[in-house]
Amino acid sequence: MDARIQSVSIDKWASATADALLVVLGGDGVPASMDAALANAVKSAVKLGDFDWKTGKALMIVGAAGVKAPRLILAAAGKPSAKSARAAVVAGLAQLKGRNVAHVAIAFAGFGALSEQIVEQGVLATRDSAYLYQHTKPSAPKDPRVSRVTVLVDKADLKAAKAGLALGQAVGEGVELARELANRPGNYCTPTHLADCARDLGRKHGLKVEVLDKKAVERLGMGSFLAVAQGGDEPLRFIVARYDGAPRTQAPVVLVGKGITFDTGGISLKPGAEMDEMKFDMGGAASVLGALRAVVELKPKLNLVVLIPACENMPSGKAVKPGDVVTSMSGQTIEILNTDAEGRLILCDALTYAERFKPRMVVDVATLTGACVIALGGVRSGMYASDDELAQALSTAGETALDPCWRMPLDDEYDEGLKSNFADVANVGSRAGGSITAAMFLKRFAKAYRWGHLDIAGTAWKGGAAKGATGRPVGLLTHFLLSQVV
Repeated sequence: MDARIQSVSIDKWASATADALLVVLGGDGVPASMDAALANAVKSAVKLGDFDWKTGKALMIVGAAGVKAPRLILAAAGKPSAKSARAAVVAGLAQLKGRNVAHVAIAFAGFGALSEQIVEQGVLATRDSAYLYQHTKPSAPKDPRVSRVTVLVDKADLKAAKAGLALGQAVGEGVELARELANRPGNYCTPTHLADCARDLGRKHGLKVEVLDKKAVERLGMGSFLAVAQGGDEPLRFIVARYDGAPRTQAPVVLVGKGITFDTGGISLKPGAEMDEMKFDMGGAASVLGALRAVVELKPKLNLVVLIPACENMPSGKAVKPGDVVTSMSGQTIEILNTDAEGRLILCDALTYAERFKPRMVVDVATLTGACVIALGGVRSGMYASDDELAQALSTAGETALDPCWRMPLDDEYDEGLKSNFADVANVGSRAGGSITAAMFLKRFAKAYRWGHLDIAGTAWKGGAAKGATGRPVGLLTHFLLSQVV
């Protein structure tokens, strides 16, 4: 999307050239300095009862007197904040659905000094509304979509607005990549396709990308990862991508993304209802690739390594069975009591592999447990961390990005449920606290460094009529990485 900043004072907004002018109104009144034509349009709409100051209220006026844009949209944000501003932009853009509007100008009134966060969220909301999945729908009619946005800002807000625009564009690119990868069916987005995507990023942006095949993974001793992959015909891939934005002496941040490109549950077969949504089980992989995409746009001064173990989890005569014991790369043996708890089995070997980079910290991202969906729903991702400083950094990044998470406990007592009579550890415990015991399992393989874990099973996609990937937590990850620049 073409997104730009234009320096225009509030008393000249009515002269803005665009197919539609969206005015986001914070507070509960018209600023005294607003252009008379716009102020009159707002007051008239309120007087007629067509518009009020209730958060999320939006109205489109066609041919407003004195307004150059043929369509004027008013959107109420209520109490001014980045969150309310984004909600108002979403409500305003909904007024344009199905209309032939390519260029929208957006202005924020009643927000005081405009922050980069508000501009970032305005750009992201516009990009989100413009996203349209088409890859396997070539004959579907193309809805008209906004392709250009101009944010009108006062001269005094230019610096913050430009920073917000850069963030919005970069995160937007990452979110759209993550959504596109996750939305593609499992027969399109295979482990090989994920590897090809990483290679393409490497070619375009000068990244170091290595893709390991089954033989290389066998040489590394990744018995846990291999066990999950052995039931499928699609070849596994272990993807290693590096962004070097700082001196070699600076230890990297490592992101690990779960890349199960389709999850049947294996021998512990899932119910058929909604199993199609298990194409989204590589949402962790999609999000870390999306974060990498944002990073190459922003070029922060840090070193980043992205690791993705990618395979399918399929039932077959070759598939791992409940009760089988496998040996992980760390040397720890694992009793696989449930083959549908496979994400932790591929992640644990990736977490061991991460040690070779001597990382500052490692954060893994995974659509890991249904238990996390029950605990937190689709609003916040579950977050676990081995220390308070890392937990705070992840939490702050989520709040800033409007991509929130919630810290969950890691008390030693939860580890009791993973005891096994036949191996060092079982891959599942009881149903109670299932998201926590999954995190406790991963923690065993992350003792060599500071470690965080994001369970995004409730936030990576939506079901029902709005079925599709959300691109979360690309925003959280991007802001977290920026916070680690030293």
